[in-house]
Amino acid sequence: MENNPQHSRRDFIKKASVGLVGLSAMGFSAKSYARIVGSNDRVRVGIVGFSNRFRSSLFPCFMEHAKAQNFEFVAVSDLWNRRRDEAYAYVKQKAGMEIAKYRNNDELFPRKDVDAVIISTADFQHALIAADAVRHGMDVYVEKPLAETLEDAKIVRKAVEETGKILQVGSQRRSAPNYIAANEFIRSGKFGDIKMVDMTWNVNQPGRWRLPQLTKEIREQDTDWARFLMNRPKVAWNPRYYLEYRLFWPYSSGIFGQWMAHQIDTVHWFTGLAHPRSVVANGGIYQWNDGRTNPDTLTAVMDYGPENDKSKGFQVLYSSRFTNSAGDVKELYFSNSGSLNLDTNEVNSLGGLSQKAAAEMGMQANLLDPFTLPNATRMETSANTGGDPMTSLHMLNWMECVRNRKTPNADVIAGYNHSVANIMGRLAYETGKRISFDDKKQDVIIS
Repeated sequence: MENNPQHSRRDFIKKASVGLVGLSAMGFSAKSYARIVGSNDRVRVGIVGFSNRFRSSLFPCFMEHAKAQNFEFVAVSDLWNRRRDEAYAYVKQKAGMEIAKYRNNDELFPRKDVDAVIISTADFQHALIAADAVRHGMDVYVEKPLAETLEDAKIVRKAVEETGKILQVGSQRRSAPNYIAANEFIRSGKFGDIKMVDMTWNVNQPGRWRLPQLTKEIREQDTDWARFLMNRPKVAWNPRYYLEYRLFWPYSSGIFGQWMAHQIDTVHWFTGLAHPRSVVANGGIYQWNDGRTNPDTLTAVMDYGPENDKSKGFQVLYSSRFTNSAGDVKELYFSNSGSLNLDTNEVNSLGGLSQKAAAEMGMQANLLDPFTLPNATRMETSANTGGDPMTSLHMLNWMECVRNRKTPNADVIAGYNHSVANIMGRLAYETGKRISFDDKKQDVIIS
């Protein structure tokens, strides 16, 4: 343990900490680990995983609201000693705080003076670390995807429901004014029934999710490889799996978990539907043959609608590629009366039923009146910290919920649902079969 004595302000729990193996059998009660944060008490936060995402966005967004909300960082846990040292130096430089350093969560989580944690580790670790954190009585902000397997998703959902702790998933669209307005508009019925959703996420970046220099520098003896693997198969040390995990299953589902998780979550939010009725998918590694196992090109077609009424529903077309950036990132919703474009924040009559086409069948035109949604990127912020506006609002919502104990905008159910959609998509891609979901058994069905 690399504890900084300046921040050991309370006694530690003097007993053996419980690891993630056998988590479901731990039996911690919400009462025994409850930490009641008063309205004026300082909320002390631990960093779990000093990632690029944390450094570039989560930290500045946290600091933007830390003073007003009375939050502070007190500790970091990271399996790589280099990251621990970098986190200590970074927080000291940027925030003037000296934080304690821990080699792993078995050292960090028993601390009585840590009220909450922000988790930005490898994708496959999110669910089990979050479950462990809430079982130890901490509130959680965890990056998406929440889970990469259904088993892990069930563990974290159960842990949050049993402990009553606050968990916010990093689906920051749910805190953005334009998405909130879109949700309200669609749910009002004025848009009409959704008939099609077209989503893309395209880049042309051979270096996306690659860290070639760091993979040369990292050494197994400076990390804890066995802990990194958690419940994944035990394999020999591989620096690419450690640092470039997004390219390799079973450490990440790649496009599904990194990108589709964000966009498919809006479909669930706007409609109240938990997951697709079915998914088919195709794709492959068509350009970047660099040893990766996750595809660089992918298309998934999803059927959504009420399970008990197949006459109602809509289709979601999701496509993503690393090989050509044309189309960029798009989220387009279509009804019979027009379109909602969350790239331009415009609602208009594009594609709606025109008077000419309607008259041919003795019908009336069905066209939306155009208007513009609020623009999240123009949000006024209190300080120029470098955090993106959507994540800043999302972090603020989490902080407020830690105080008032209300349900955050992207709760564990939202994370569970986007995980189910991702898992269905990944299985459809891997098997080449149609994937559906059994709500009663909470399990996938491979047709």
